[in-house]
Amino acid sequence: MEQQQQQQLAAILGADPNPFEALISQLMSSANDQRSQAEALFNLCRDLHPDALAAKLATLLHSSAHLEIRAMSAILLRKLLTRESSSGDASSPSYLWPRLSPTSQASLKSLLLASVQHEDTKSIAKKLCDTVSELAAGLLPDDAWPELLPFMFQSVTSDNPRLQESALLIFSQLAQYIGDTLLPHLPTLHSVLLSSLSHPTSADVRIAALSAAINLVQCLPSAADRDRFGDLLPAMMRTLTESLNSGQEATAQEALELLIELAGTEPRFLRRQLPDVVSAMLQIAEADQLEEGTRHLAVEFVITLAEARERAPGMMRRLPQFIGRLFAVLMKMLLDIEDEPAWHGAEAEDEDAGETSNYSVAQECLDRLSIAVGGNTIVPVASELLPAYLSAPEWQKHHAALITLAQIAEGCSKVMIKNLEQVVNMVLNSFQDPHPRVRWAAINAIGQLSTDLGPDLQVQYHQRVLPALASVMDDFQNPRVQAHAASAVLNFSENCTPDILTPYLDGIVSKLLVLLQNGKQMVQEGALTALASVADSSQYYDAVMPYLKAIFMNATDKSKRMLRAKSMECISLVGMAVGKEKFREDAKQVMEVLMTLQGSQMEADDPITSYMLQAWARLCKCLGQDFLPYMNIVMPPLLQSAQLKPDVTITSADSDEEIDDSDDDSIETITLGDKRIGIRTSVLEEKATACNMLCCYADELKEGFYPWIDQVAPTLVPLLKFYFHEEVRKAAVAAMPELLRSAKLAVEKGLAQGRDESYVKQLSDYIIPSLIEALHKEPETEICASMLDSLNECVQLSGPLLAEGQVRSIVDEIKHVITASTTRKRERAERTKAEDFDAEEGELLKEENEQEEEVFDQVGECLGTLIKTFKASFLPFFDELAMYITPMLGKDKTAEERRIAICIFDDVAEQCREAALRYYDTYLPFLLEACNDENVDVRQAAVYGVGVCAEFGGSVFRPLVGGIPVELKFVNILHVCFLLFCAVLSILFLCFFPSAEALSRLNNVIKHPDALHSDNVMAYDNAVSALGKICQFHRDSIDAAQVVPAWLSCLPIKGDLIEAKVVHDQLCSMVERSDRELLGPNNQYLPKIISVFAEVLCAGKDLATEQTAGRMINLLRQLQQTLPPSVLASTWSSLQPQQQLALQSVLSS
Repeated sequence: MEQQQQQQLAAILGADPNPFEALISQLMSSANDQRSQAEALFNLCRDLHPDALAAKLATLLHSSAHLEIRAMSAILLRKLLTRESSSGDASSPSYLWPRLSPTSQASLKSLLLASVQHEDTKSIAKKLCDTVSELAAGLLPDDAWPELLPFMFQSVTSDNPRLQESALLIFSQLAQYIGDTLLPHLPTLHSVLLSSLSHPTSADVRIAALSAAINLVQCLPSAADRDRFGDLLPAMMRTLTESLNSGQEATAQEALELLIELAGTEPRFLRRQLPDVVSAMLQIAEADQLEEGTRHLAVEFVITLAEARERAPGMMRRLPQFIGRLFAVLMKMLLDIEDEPAWHGAEAEDEDAGETSNYSVAQECLDRLSIAVGGNTIVPVASELLPAYLSAPEWQKHHAALITLAQIAEGCSKVMIKNLEQVVNMVLNSFQDPHPRVRWAAINAIGQLSTDLGPDLQVQYHQRVLPALASVMDDFQNPRVQAHAASAVLNFSENCTPDILTPYLDGIVSKLLVLLQNGKQMVQEGALTALASVADSSQYYDAVMPYLKAIFMNATDKSKRMLRAKSMECISLVGMAVGKEKFREDAKQVMEVLMTLQGSQMEADDPITSYMLQAWARLCKCLGQDFLPYMNIVMPPLLQSAQLKPDVTITSADSDEEIDDSDDDSIETITLGDKRIGIRTSVLEEKATACNMLCCYADELKEGFYPWIDQVAPTLVPLLKFYFHEEVRKAAVAAMPELLRSAKLAVEKGLAQGRDESYVKQLSDYIIPSLIEALHKEPETEICASMLDSLNECVQLSGPLLAEGQVRSIVDEIKHVITASTTRKRERAERTKAEDFDAEEGELLKEENEQEEEVFDQVGECLGTLIKTFKASFLPFFDELAMYITPMLGKDKTAEERRIAICIFDDVAEQCREAALRYYDTYLPFLLEACNDENVDVRQAAVYGVGVCAEFGGSVFRPLVGGIPVELKFVNILHVCFLLFCAVLSILFLCFFPSAEALSRLNNVIKHPDALHSDNVMAYDNAVSALGKICQFHRDSIDAAQVVPAWLSCLPIKGDLIEAKVVHDQLCSMVERSDRELLGPNNQYLPKIISVFAEVLCAGKDLATEQTAGRMINLLRQLQQTLPPSVLASTWSSLQPQQQLALQSVLSS
């Protein structure tokens, strides 16, 4: 180290306090050079003289006369003394505490407490409390700061309000960080908080006590402990009401923010005094004289309570009168809207002109409230308020009613669909309203209802809605209304079948073309959006495409960027819809322009970038392999977008630094614990779009995508764990099998530049473990199901390339998935025991459990693939999994779980054959029982399984099919003897009628009165197939003269096309070998056989393979030549006329 630096350090750390204070001052300098030099010196002090540095900072914090120096000292100490603030790594040079001598540590603790005692400036006291709390969080669990808690209990009862506040702030943070250490002191804390919440003079003490109380309640381990603190609630609420009564709204807002946190995390704490608490909040929300911010927080409190479903299901629905009051408040807030002239001008940037913060909050809260409490509660309330609003003279009330309908539609869709006519009338009547903003709101409502109440709305009211939208498109006086009508056509058509839409298309397309030529830019953009959704048939292509191309080629001004982007979207969608042949020439022209655009310098906020990514992908879908020459142009910017880093800003939630999002709609701020996180969503959306496009290219181009795999795989695989944005994860998940498929096909077709199967294995070894790891951490159930689906496809593609260790990790992860899903379902079952649980909550739980069934379904698919791939060598893993799968067969499980468990056993029996015989004892009784399950999918899986066991079970199948008791209950020795006697009887019975039980179960399915109903036909077909297998493989155990003709009478089968081919091939084989029981005495069943052949041959390739059909024709020709003419004529006459014609045609060809 240079001598000069040594001298500087000696001066800084010497007896004179001024040089050190000057250093701290320079650390805050706005001059970069000065600040950098100061940082270098500070870091040297930290690395070489930690004890002296810590002592200097503590002294400065305690005694400096300058506020900013004391504040900076507190911040620096916190960074140096606490692991969290210094990077979390105990070995980090910036984490000083473990490097300090015991003497320094003791001295620092004393100085910090002395500073807490004497600091009078609120902002510095707060920073000091942060430092003490974080240091204490690391020391108290090891009892390494015994002086702290006595000091705090003493401080909190002192006469100094600032000291009381500081002690409470530390208690509050300790409850958050290490609540367990406070549990032995609960009685003392209870009385301290009760008195502090009612502090006679200091609002700051009361707020600090409120924060401490709320954090403490959240860390209490049991409901009984929480109940003991329940008597604090009135005092907690008084901190709010007293602040309001004394005109201290800023303090009231602090209290509200804390209470909102409580409502979200511990809603049951409020339950006993819920009516009083909610009523107080609604009084605040209704008080026009209060600041908007205060009223909005009161609304947020009630909405948060309503949304706290997992912790307090149904609680708020017990208070419908309060929901009614809140709804009325929100509708009233919607009236806070001005008729701004700028809105009528229809410039895009004035879209929200006239809307206030009251209006925006009300809009968002109506949506959240309806989703949280559901239609059965909200619709009656809305039905009471809406008619009065719609019949009032003020346009604002009409507007509010329509906005309300649009906002509640998602949460209330099931109930609103039952009152669809009333809803549609309300909206369509307003299409004639004299005020354009009301007409706009009506169109907006139709657009939203088309999404939320479709397809019912489209099916029942297309003849009213589409003409209404078309007529509004003629309103050239109000371009914003016109544009919105065009956009609503898109919403309507998205939930609409072509047969409903087609009769209106001529009129709509011609109107949209008029708007495209004559409208303002916003109208043209709306028209383009609508055209993309409706002009997707070739009959409109020639009329529409020239206009689209003209806009795309000519809209080059900066002001027309969005118009050009929309024209690009429309061209690519229409082109994709009409197909390659029709679009080819125009596509070339469009791609020339796109290439020029791609090469030009575009601004960061240019919408064309995102639209272009999607347009290229659609062009690829349309052109297929013909698109390959363009990939070198498309891929570099696409990869660049997919590799974008999230633009994230993290600050302390209670810091003075605000995330600067004031002018940027694309920054979203969320608070997590004590951190405030700002995320630029526009970056995430571009990244998600790019990832989706990469997946599209891999899917469409297959082996043609091979040259890009080595760049795309390392880009997308890490994004399986990209927790900032779900869409990015979903796209990455979907791309995994596509990349593997591309590699595999390229290798198989010799297009992989000489690489062989080892390349596919290398890629698979990269993708599959990454997928498993991501699945283990995935928080969203829906994405878990997608990951399992992708994993299944990857296993199918990799097949035998998988090493045993990878199979082991897949199996272990499947165990984890089943366990986690079962736990989530158990937790939901617990919620049904809550005192406020109701039918509406039951519906919501049912929907959540349906997502779990999708997870189980994918587990079944994965295991099926592993069993098919590895056959008997997978059975050791299956033995481990049995304890997870067998319980899924229980009567208490859902039908879907039972079906999946049966399918897994079916796969084992079918793929592992003799090696699977040892499982028959366990699974066959369940299988036979499930043959008569009330759920048709369970029945189908079970009867299919019986067929598989009949085919591969050999001698093991027979004694297990009869009436042996499935369950032995050891009650007493006599009972056991009786059951054994029954078992012996059963075995004796089976010696004579071994397949009686199986036949009986299959017969029940086949003879069911509605067996051939569309819902039941798959189970019926599989039962018939199983019966055929018993006839084929266990002929000596059945009364063949009865069973075989019974089987024949069920043919042909037409529902399950896979089983149909198997069964009709079996029939063919039996006829070829002149099966005695099949033909019957004197060939009496021959007409039936020929009739079945005729039906099968009439159906083309659906019911029989080409080979089987050929064999049938040969058999028919043989019969023609060998049967006596009288028998032939009689057989022929028994056929239907169309069957006769079909057979004549087949036999003569």
